Amino acid sequence: MAGLKLVSLLLLCMVVAPMTTQAITCGQVASSLGPCLKYLKGAAGPMPPAACCNGVRGINSAARTTPDRQTACQCLKNAAGGISGLKPGLAESLPGKCKVNIPYKISFSTNCKSIK
Repeated sequence: MAGLKLVSLLLLCMVVAPMTTQAITCGQVASSLGPCLKYLKGAAGPMPPAACCNGVRGINSAARTTPDRQTACQCLKNAAGGISGLKPGLAESLPGKCKVNIPYKISFSTNCKSIK
């Protein structure tokens, strides 16, 4: 009987664990948006480069769940805080210029915990 309980517990953990882990990391966010840095500092012209928009699309596609979107948001805020010369207006306009619908505003004032 104890063996059956142990097997049941292990099966439950195998089913629940993948649902609670986040599929997106700050490393992914940083590497995907690396091509955006010059644009976000105002040094790449009026439109973001294609590689930047591809990164924005990739992060948006990877952030499928509420925890993933909250993680991506917090990663963006943390990374932006460490980039000198970042122009907040360019960051806010990035999804629109890349034609990507992100369900939250990219801003230092965004409350990432409120994102669904």
